[in-house]
Amino acid sequence: MTLTLHHAPDFASTIVRFALEELELPHTLAIVDIEGGALTSAEYRRVNPVGLIPALETDHGPMFETAAILLWLVDQTGRLGPGPKDPDRGAFLSWLFFTSNALHQTALAMFYPHRPAGEANTDAARAAAHDQITARLGLIETLIETQSPRWLSPDHPGVLGYYIGILVRWLISLPPAPYGIDLADFPHLHAVLAAHEARPAALRVAASDGLGPTPFTNPGS
Repeated sequence: MTLTLHHAPDFASTIVRFALEELELPHTLAIVDIEGGALTSAEYRRVNPVGLIPALETDHGPMFETAAILLWLVDQTGRLGPGPKDPDRGAFLSWLFFTSNALHQTALAMFYPHRPAGEANTDAARAAAHDQITARLGLIETLIETQSPRWLSPDHPGVLGYYIGILVRWLISLPPAPYGIDLADFPHLHAVLAAHEARPAALRVAASDGLGPTPFTNPGS
């Protein structure tokens, strides 16, 4: 399998990089010069027509969208998440797409509130996004506490743990109240993310990308 990940450190492509490293899949990194306008180039748009990262080139053609790439990796390897015949598959898919469609998109609204609301309404948009993120992280906390899913667990690495970990990293890095979040409010999620960031694969990626030794639970360390 020949894989090339179009990557910029501490962007969504880092989520995919964690998964590739955990799976020990040989791959090439193609660093994307975002500031230099690479995302709008015709060459990059042939890989990802929407001009975002990540993009993953495979033997069967390029892929984009974080959740799609993660799901493809699970299905290709049989690791880091339930396979198609696993009884847990439905729940896993539900929470993977919840993370992509609800949590990830709302996190972006915290950083780019002018996109959905316009420049005049950025404070209101960011406040609304903060409330939504708190509620949605609360749902994930309850899931871990009450159901202990194997695919989102301190004991088993998974694509969903890495996905949520990067989103939480970004959110913790925001200024304190009224917009930042405190991971101490979500102790079960904290345990999952602490276990993921301590794995050898995660430590290798964190060191390479300059994310620090505790990229999910204490990004500033």
